[in-house]
Amino acid sequence: MTSLDAVAVSALKNYDFSPNTAVTLTNVSENVTYRVDDRGTGRSAALRIHRLNYHSKAAIESELCWMDALREDGVVAPPRPMTTRDGARIVTVDDDRGLARHVVLFEWLPGHTPTVEGDLVPSFRVLGTLAAKMHSHGSMWQPPASFDRYTCNYNTALGLKAMWGRWQEGLGIGRSERKLLSRLDTEVGKRLVGYGAGRDRFGLAHNDLRLANLLVDGDHIHVIDFDDCGYSWYMYDFAASVSFIEDDTRVPDWMSAWLDGYTSHRPLSKVDIEIIPTLIMFRRLLLVGWVGSRHEYADEAAKLGTGFTSVTCDLAEAYLTGVYLM
Repeated sequence: MTSLDAVAVSALKNYDFSPNTAVTLTNVSENVTYRVDDRGTGRSAALRIHRLNYHSKAAIESELCWMDALREDGVVAPPRPMTTRDGARIVTVDDDRGLARHVVLFEWLPGHTPTVEGDLVPSFRVLGTLAAKMHSHGSMWQPPASFDRYTCNYNTALGLKAMWGRWQEGLGIGRSERKLLSRLDTEVGKRLVGYGAGRDRFGLAHNDLRLANLLVDGDHIHVIDFDDCGYSWYMYDFAASVSFIEDDTRVPDWMSAWLDGYTSHRPLSKVDIEIIPTLIMFRRLLLVGWVGSRHEYADEAAKLGTGFTSVTCDLAEAYLTGVYLM
């Protein structure tokens, strides 16, 4: 049993599960996720162990708070957090190093995640619709005074203390890559300053609304993984939707579908649409830093490797010469 396996088992003692309960690791990324199956009762759940030095307990409770509001207001259907016997939604357990790990247990939702194969136009139209609904809700919702979520902007994503790792320390960054991506960084920063962060274009959003974070169960669509929710540019949600596949030749079609879904519920200006390629490059640079800082333990980052930086350089050339998404 690993240290985090032990954390998961210890956390479950706070809930009413039978002794015949299995805990299975399902994903290692920013957080570590387990599937919990109680063979005695037939109940299942998703247990999330938060990574160290990322979100505070107050920030995690704020995430759950917005999820509650979205569900109660009928905007989207995120999973419900399960409470302990004492009514708590966050359990804190020390790992084998004595470090406090925050744990949340969610109901296990049925459904499947759409794949990146086949015709994705309908799926991206759905993503756009969901994004618009959540943006409208977030712009009007009055959070409690204790609400505490981060802001994703140039400084927090690409600055000296980038939350997801600095792209300059990404894999495969040599002299030529650094020079090209520095040009990209400068141009992206300049255009984002020009675009601004007014209330009509910057606010509370999911910030990781991609196909991997949808569960489709017949006519029901659940949005999951609000771990990155916070304040950012609304159009950043499209950039997030094409994470890791920004070089796919179908991106223009997906963007058209996403915008079709979005504008059916929330208006956009020409400037809003024109900033999308810049936000895609902003996200891509962020992900270069993420791969570099997470590849030793996150499977997805490890698989991307140095090739992710190489493709990023190709995208940077296309963007800087004005041909990306043209």
